[in-house]
Amino acid sequence: MGKQKTKKFAAMKRMINLKDHRMPKYPSCLFFQYNTQLGPPYHILVDTNFINFSIKAKLDIVQSMMDCLYAKCIPYITDCVMAEIEKLGMKYRVALRIAKDPRFERLPCTHKGTYADDCLVQRVTQHKCYILATVDRDLKRRVRKIPGVPIMYISNHRYNIERMPDDYGAPRF
Repeated sequence: MGKQKTKKFAAMKRMINLKDHRMPKYPSCLFFQYNTQLGPPYHILVDTNFINFSIKAKLDIVQSMMDCLYAKCIPYITDCVMAEIEKLGMKYRVALRIAKDPRFERLPCTHKGTYADDCLVQRVTQHKCYILATVDRDLKRRVRKIPGVPIMYISNHRYNIERMPDDYGAPRF
């Protein structure tokens, strides 16, 4: 009789400890893995290193974005990214001047701390209407895990975009 009780107890314990293996819930704007909130004018979140690499490649940010996507683009910069550029000092004063351009929209941050990568990932996760512009490999790796978020990057002295649906006119090279 004691063995039966321990078997029942072990079976109940296994049932309690089973993890819930349900699929993660995605927002309704993701239809067949494509983000339906994307569309012109495109809202592009810009990272610090994207601005720096654009300066090194001698690319005008807004014009190059429009050349890449064939539509109007609005670059957005968060307070965390702006603080990160300001912390870099006088060596990056050109990047700071570009970030303060009136064509860039500012997004206020309400969280504590100024780590820009976490801020950008949090924003892109909450609002699926952004394209993330970055050259940082770690940030790209983190954002690729989030469904429906295209990534803009620099290669061969021009802007390219990955994970953009064909319906929105992304060029294929």
